[in-house]
Amino acid sequence: MSVTAKIHIEHENLALVPTLRTLSDVNIRVITEGTTAPGATNFPFLIEYHDRAELESHLDDDPTVEGYELVDWTDDTGIYYIAHTPETLLISTPVTEVNGFLVNTETKGNGWLARLLLPNRAALNTIWEFATDNDMSFEIIEIYGNDDAGTDTSYGLTDEQMAALKTAYRKGYFGEPREISLDEVAAEMDLSSTAMSGRLRRGMRNLVGATIIDVEEE
Repeated sequence: MSVTAKIHIEHENLALVPTLRTLSDVNIRVITEGTTAPGATNFPFLIEYHDRAELESHLDDDPTVEGYELVDWTDDTGIYYIAHTPETLLISTPVTEVNGFLVNTETKGNGWLARLLLPNRAALNTIWEFATDNDMSFEIIEIYGNDDAGTDTSYGLTDEQMAALKTAYRKGYFGEPREISLDEVAAEMDLSSTAMSGRLRRGMRNLVGATIIDVEEE
């Protein structure tokens, strides 16, 4: 069963992250292409920034940038083809190797937010292993399983989020009045209260997104 996953990744050697970290108000998005050849290091980017000269000065100094070509600049927005150095970490590498697609990729914080379409959960695990092997911060924000009928049998939940929600429900955390505290639920799963709170919050968000929110509303 194919899956759609939204992930956030961070690492100093990810594409354009050095520029992102030095220009706090820059916004960068990968322009989606129909296909990406495995091992490709040249991609089109849409970059929003108020000063083209300053932006290109940072691109010149960015160790992940081998070279770049401006295609168009209009109203503080540029379209560039950027070639990356061999040392640059590219999430597209493992994604294309598992026959997946980068549906949307844009900067957020000091890293990249990406929506992936993958053939199965094993493919997502392969990408996670790539991130782990390269000491990359890797957070799964949302994950949806898609069957042939177009339904979401996992309801947008990771296994960990589903376990957290089930435990909290069975122990009375969602009762009125509440029968157990967050700390006690966390202890049931051998987690910190912060970690448990995060799983419940992301799990409920994914559950709502998978059941009552239309994707077209996003």
